[in-house]
Amino acid sequence: MTPEQRREIKMRIEKRMQELRITIAQLEETSKPVSLDQPIGRLSRMDSMANQAISGQRLSDSKRTLMRLERALDRIDDDTFGICAECGEDIAPGRLLIMPEATLCVDCAE
Repeated sequence: MTPEQRREIKMRIEKRMQELRITIAQLEETSKPVSLDQPIGRLSRMDSMANQAISGQRLSDSKRTLMRLERALDRIDDDTFGICAECGEDIAPGRLLIMPEATLCVDCAE
């Protein structure tokens, strides 16, 4: 991997982390429990509870992705960054641009 590719991946990681932090803050608001004392109908309450569950799942996924990106950012300057953890071959730079937290090449990921 060239130093230019590494810089591009690092910039994408930092940008994605910033976006995720904003998303997480928004999802933390929408995944709060529905108060039982709110004067809404039964169907509206069920709708709110379903939306809360979806937001909660997205929140968990976003936090997990953020943690993976933080780990990728920590090791981006290491010689092992971009090397498949399973087979030891290079991970394609295109894959890392799309999914910088990847630790496996396409073949091993399948």
